[in-house]
Amino acid sequence: MILDTNALSAFADGDAGVGDVLRRQPRACIPVIVLGEFRYGIAQSRHRSAYEQWLDSQFGNFDVLPVTDETAVAYAALRVALRQSGTPIPANDAWIAALALQHGLAVLSRDRHFDAVPHIMRQAW
Repeated sequence: MILDTNALSAFADGDAGVGDVLRRQPRACIPVIVLGEFRYGIAQSRHRSAYEQWLDSQFGNFDVLPVTDETAVAYAALRVALRQSGTPIPANDAWIAALALQHGLAVLSRDRHFDAVPHIMRQAW
C-alpha cells in the first residue's frame, strides 16, 4: 500500500484508522514525492522537532519508492489519459498514482480523485 501525504500526516498525528489499515498490509510504501511534501510540512511546523523524531523512528517501517524512467512513462500516459477524459488530478498525485500502477499497489488516501485513475484501488480510513 502507498500512502499519500494526508495519510502519512494522519498517521504521524496518531490517527488510529491509518494504523489499523497499515497493520493489515504486507507492504507499506512512501513515494519520494510524499516524503518531500511531508518534510516540507515539517519544516514549517511549530512541532518540527517532534515530527522529525517521529519520522526518524518510523522511517524503517516503510519502503521509499523512487521515481524512475518507468515511473515517468506511466506518469505521462496517465496525465494525458486523465486530461482527455476530463478528470485531471494534481500533478503530485499523478506521480503517486503512477508509482501505485508501476508497483501494483493500492493508495491509502481520502482524496477521491484517485478514483478517476483506472486500475488503482483507493483505500480510505
